[in-house]
Formats: sequence, C-alpha cells, structure tokens
Amino acid sequence: MYYGVILNDTASLERIGPLDAAPYKGAPKAPVLYIKPANTVAADGSAVRLPAGETAAEVGASVGIVIGAPAARLDAAEALKVVAGYVLVADLSLPHTSYYRPAIREKCFDGALPVASRVVPVAEAGNPAAFVLRTFIDDAPVGERKLSDLIRDVPRLLADVTEFMTLHTGDVLLTGVEYLAPTACLGQHVRIEGGVLGTLGFTLAQETAQ
Repeated sequence: MYYGVILNDTASLERIGPLDAAPYKGAPKAPVLYIKPANTVAADGSAVRLPAGETAAEVGASVGIVIGAPAARLDAAEALKVVAGYVLVADLSLPHTSYYRPAIREKCFDGALPVASRVVPVAEAGNPAAFVLRTFIDDAPVGERKLSDLIRDVPRLLADVTEFMTLHTGDVLLTGVEYLAPTACLGQHVRIEGGVLGTLGFTLAQETAQ
C-alpha cells in the first residue's frame, strides 16, 4: 500500500496560510495521511491518462520510504532500521484548493502515482535530508524541493505514523507533497531528477473514449 502525506514541509504551510480559521479550525496534531490505491501506480515512462474533461495535473515530486519489516510504535532513533530503501515518485493530483475534505477523485485516478523503476537501498542512498528533487516540464525547470525542508524528517515521520498504525513489509510511505505543486498540461512531458535516486519520467494524455 502507498500512503501519502500532506502539510509536511514549510513551503506548504506558508502557502496555505493560517489553519486556525474555518474550515480547518486548527493545525493537524499528527501526520495527515491519504491512500494512493493500486490503480494509481504507474511505471516510469508511462503515458498517464487524465480523467475525461481534465486538462492538467499538479506534479508533487516526492520520495517513497519503502518498508522492509513490520513497523509499529517506532522510536525515531531506531526508525530507519525498518527502511529497505527509497524510491522516487510523482504524486499527481487534479488541481484543487482545499484539504478540508478527502480529495479522493483528485488524488486517486488511474496512473496518479508514477514510480521510478528502482528502489535505492538505504546504504547507497545516504541521508534522506540531503535529497534534492528537481521537476522539469518539457525540459524546462519548474520546481525544486529539498527534503531538509520537511516538518517531520524521515525518522520522525515514521515514528509519528506508526504511533497510530502499523506499516507492513512492502508498504511505501511518501514523505509528502508541496501544496500547489507545479502543474503540467495534456501532452506535456514531466521529468523528475532525484540525484542518487535517479530520474522518473512520464507524459500526460487524455483518457480514451470507452
């Protein structure tokens, strides 16, 4: 299972503004998760077909933490022991402005999670806080994010998530996506570069008529 996270970086919190007012009425006290079900997973190089009538998707460059052993109530100091490796992903969303209600249609359409072909082992990847993700649309740079900007770094995120749910072998926990991430349109090619994590590419296409 793939689990996504929102509001886990300082840029997103700055963009969304105060959360004390309606409809949120308070900042979250624990990681805010959502599921990317099996239908969303797409291979590197895929043509991702947007739902009928949609013309664009936000491209959330992120890193998947691949779980290598059952994990429950982890301590942050020991959390990395359950990590098998890291994988570059693009968490796609149909454009939307509110996180108040679960964005199921926006985040769970077919192919909404392109995943790189290789999981990079922990020993090879090094410190995830050093990861820098760069997004290109039709070869033009449109965004850069550093995992050093995370509110909850990888060990703390694992500890806080496993405080209330168990992660199983093979699960993938995403480190989070930026609020109002770069937007790609139909026909455009997206490439994400992740340094030691390699690259991930895909194109956006229109859903075919049934």
